[in-house]
Amino acid sequence: MKRLGSLRQILVVTDGCSNSGISPVAAAAMAREQGITVNVIGVVEREEMGASGEKEVREIAQAGGGLSDIVYPTQLAQTVQMLTRKAMTRTIHQVVNQELKAILGEVPLDDLAPEKRMQVAGMVDDLGEESNLEVVMLVDSSGSMKPKLPSVQMAIHDFSISLRSRHGSSKMAVSTFPGKHSHMEVRIPWTDQIDQAHQLTTGLVMSGITPTGPAIIEAMALFEQNKKSAGGADWQQAEPRRRAQNDNDGYLQDHVF
Repeated sequence: MKRLGSLRQILVVTDGCSNSGISPVAAAAMAREQGITVNVIGVVEREEMGASGEKEVREIAQAGGGLSDIVYPTQLAQTVQMLTRKAMTRTIHQVVNQELKAILGEVPLDDLAPEKRMQVAGMVDDLGEESNLEVVMLVDSSGSMKPKLPSVQMAIHDFSISLRSRHGSSKMAVSTFPGKHSHMEVRIPWTDQIDQAHQLTTGLVMSGITPTGPAIIEAMALFEQNKKSAGGADWQQAEPRRRAQNDNDGYLQDHVF
C-alpha cells in the first residue's frame, strides 16, 4: 500500500451558531477539498444551543467529511478522543477501499473470505495507530463559552495524553476564535506535548462574535505553516518498520491475497 500522508483534522468546539463572515459549511467544504477533515462538537447546558445550532454543527461536519456530536461539558474530554479516532478510521477506510478497488475492481469487500476481511480490518487498525496525525483544535471564545472553558482545558490535557499513547507521530495546535486582531488566535502553537492547558485562557478576551467560517479558513493555513516549518515534508517520519512496509508497492496485495 502506498504511504499515507499525515492525517489532518480540524476539531471545532462551539456552543452556538456562526454570526460573522463566510458560511462555516462552505469553509468546511473547502477544508475537505484540501484533505483536511472537519469534526465539530457542540457543548451545551440545558438545551441552550437550539435546533438551528444543532443543525449547523451537523452540516459543518458533513461538509468537512467529519463527525459531530452535541455533549454536556462533562462529556467533552471523552468525545474529543472518540471523534478524532473515528474520523481517522473513516479516512483510512476510504484509502484502503480505494486500494482494494484498484486490485479487485468492483468486487465488494464483503465478498472476500472472512480471514481476508479480518486482515484488512487489522491493517486499518494498525494504520490508525501508526499514521502521522495533525490536529488543530478550534475553540469558540464567545461570551457564552466562558463557564465551559475549564472543561475545554481538561479535554485538551486528556487529548494530549491520548496522542502520546499512539505509535505514530502526533502533533496538535490550539486556537480560539475570534482573535484579538483576526478571526482566530493561536493559543498553543504546534507541539507534540501540551503540558499546560491553562495557556488557552491566559489573556483571553471573550467576545459576542462567532466567526466560525473565517476561523476554519485561517485554521487551514496552520497546516501549511507547519509543513513549511518541517522543510516541506511531513513533520516527522513514521517508524522504520512502517516505512519499510509502505515502500513496498505490493503491501496491500501481499496481505490480502
